[in-house]
Amino acid sequence: MRHIRAGDRVLDIVVYAWLALCALACLLPFLNVLSKSLSANWAIVSGQVGLWPVGFTFENLYFVMTDSTFLRALGVSAFVTVVGTLGAILFTAVAAYPLSKKHLPGIKPILFAYVFTMLFNGGLIPNYLLIKSLGLMNNLGALILPGLINVFNMLLMKNYYENLPESLEESAKLEGASNLRIVLRIIIPLSAPVFATISLFYAVAFWSDWFHPLLYITDPSLKPLQLYLRDIVLEASDESRLTQSIDNLLNVSPEGIRNATIIVSTLPILLVYPMLQKYFIKGILIGSVKG
Repeated sequence: MRHIRAGDRVLDIVVYAWLALCALACLLPFLNVLSKSLSANWAIVSGQVGLWPVGFTFENLYFVMTDSTFLRALGVSAFVTVVGTLGAILFTAVAAYPLSKKHLPGIKPILFAYVFTMLFNGGLIPNYLLIKSLGLMNNLGALILPGLINVFNMLLMKNYYENLPESLEESAKLEGASNLRIVLRIIIPLSAPVFATISLFYAVAFWSDWFHPLLYITDPSLKPLQLYLRDIVLEASDESRLTQSIDNLLNVSPEGIRNATIIVSTLPILLVYPMLQKYFIKGILIGSVKG
């Protein structure tokens, strides 16, 4: 059994204590929000809610999940996330696979053009003018099209493809397989780890995006969930609307509704992540480290 020196043991204790504090700093605010979403109105107003619900009730969550405006915003966010993620994976893979073939002519200048966009871009105003000139204002395309390719994700996928054994493609070509058949039957099935990883990145980005909807969406029926959440947290008019809507629910308060909305908004990503977790680390390591 390896002998652990006293100094190493002290260092381990300090590191674990620091990590525990960091975890608590992230977890405690979430627990407070969750507790308020499950607490009665009188407990929230009197400031008695800390890390555990007081006057336990599901009425805040029930109100949020049956509110037509919330459900419409949830549907918009779900549509943008699903369509955007699928489209982004397709475009990213189509761009990454050819760039992984170093023998193709002109690959280096094209790759440089991609990397250049990571360092320099047109900026906020040119992007806004572009979206407006394309007629995408108050259109869900404005929330999907600009995010179809993220260069960082594309480089991760490109590096993943470069790590695949070339002998697989060479053997398939000797058997008479076309390039399309090789991609469909060999490359795509082997790409599950990096696809899962990049899909999670894109899904979180599309789901959490509120800035682009703030710029391009003014139609209330097209507002995604994050913009609805921003409105319900910041705008006083929402509180008056909520107060008028919950007169028949004694245990529901605007503050409880805000916290319940935050909790419900985070659930989809929390439910998706465990299904992709087994691919996540593998996809990151293979896609970012070349050996």
